[in-house]
Amino acid sequence: MQTIGHLINGAVITEGAASLPVYNPSTGETTTAVDIASPSTVEQAVLKAKAAYPAWRDTPPIRRARIMQKFVQLLEENADTICDLIGQEHGKIRHDAMGELQRGIENVEYACGIPNLLKGEHTRNVGPGIDAWSEFQPLGVVAGITPFNFPVMVPLWMYPIAIACGNCFVLKPSERDPSSTLFVAQLLQEAGLPAGVMNVVNGDKATVNALLDHPDISAVSFVGSTPVAESIYARASANGKRCQALGGAKNHAIVLPDADLDNAVSQLLGAAFGSSGERCMALSVVTVVGDQTADALIEKLQAKMVELRVGAYSDNNNDFGPVITAAHRNRVNTLITSAETQGAKVVVDGRNPDVEGHNEGFYVGATLIDAVQPTMESYQQEIFGPVLQVVRVASMSQAMQLINDHEYGNGTCIFTRDGEAARYFSDHIEVGMVGINVPLPVPVAYHSFGGWKRSFFGDLSAYGPDGVRFYTRRKTITQRWPSDAVRENVSFSMPVMK
Repeated sequence: MQTIGHLINGAVITEGAASLPVYNPSTGETTTAVDIASPSTVEQAVLKAKAAYPAWRDTPPIRRARIMQKFVQLLEENADTICDLIGQEHGKIRHDAMGELQRGIENVEYACGIPNLLKGEHTRNVGPGIDAWSEFQPLGVVAGITPFNFPVMVPLWMYPIAIACGNCFVLKPSERDPSSTLFVAQLLQEAGLPAGVMNVVNGDKATVNALLDHPDISAVSFVGSTPVAESIYARASANGKRCQALGGAKNHAIVLPDADLDNAVSQLLGAAFGSSGERCMALSVVTVVGDQTADALIEKLQAKMVELRVGAYSDNNNDFGPVITAAHRNRVNTLITSAETQGAKVVVDGRNPDVEGHNEGFYVGATLIDAVQPTMESYQQEIFGPVLQVVRVASMSQAMQLINDHEYGNGTCIFTRDGEAARYFSDHIEVGMVGINVPLPVPVAYHSFGGWKRSFFGDLSAYGPDGVRFYTRRKTITQRWPSDAVRENVSFSMPVMK
């Protein structure tokens, strides 16, 4: 069986001492194994990155940009291979994998603008003959820890901009679907990146902790669940590292009585069930104002959901594929059952679907649950599966209160034709990313991604302008060259401009 290794100093290595199985979720079969990095392998990755840093830091930004431009070309040329690798280990249908890859490419394209993004700030004559300016300098060696649900896109949120800024990078991808991540990192080497600037170490919690505790790593980026995000943020911060840790979500949509219901239904289906609901921006709750609107919406959803196809990643006619593991499938089914037990109504039941030829795969079908209450376990937890729950409310203010009271504040949206209502919603909702008739308001690459409350720990969001600031630090220089025309006597007071 093939073993997936680590990328250290431009070469792929394996140790063979310990490994974990990697499954094909579409079939339930073990397909490969992933090597687990020992402490010495983590140390080697960091040391090679540290050794590569001085020369890379001093490489002109335009040369870094040219490597990123070549990287974009290679990503596009190898799109089919990348999407196959995503599908084999994640289960994502090809059309969805293509969307993931394209969103990742857009972040690399943003990094291609690094000569402009790193331009500093300059002021002449802040005092007599004195100039001042700010520069944005790299941090050194930085690390990323990425989740299974976007094995290509989320790493591309991190290392292209970090490397373009002049840092060296150590990436720890998910052990559940590491092949596509490693392949893409190798393409960056092929694009001309010097050895040691980009490194990949596979592993488990021990590997993560080794990165968090390493004194030569200056910053850590993380995407995953809230409990882990909080733990990583605390440990990294305690070790004096800059950290951005993106956690979980419980994303709500509000449907007002004036909404275009046919459009809302189409948007909700994709946002709730795309990628089997394994997205931190998936819409998992729809709060509907008024019973009449709720009844009409559920009727339309139910009619459309019978047409949805769940199945293997290899059939592009399928709408979505399996969830990542058998254990996760069982957890999603248990949460559906808990809603039913606690009094909700399962309108469309996706438990144990019949997927012809792939009954050993980890499948959950599209599920619709009505009459969900905020006290129910299924409402309180992040299900991370193809489950859409309906909460009926009497007013928009009641719907907004539910959202604002929730511990998560990642994404939300409202379906309405009322501009005043939409503006009030966007002004007063306590969520980091907001959509108006847009169910997945994931910011484009030249904005930044980040939730509020317990969906995000840190000060600077992911990618975009915040990404540049996260992977650099400001240095401000004040300069004067003495001349006969400008002479000052000694002064013991704070210098001021009079």
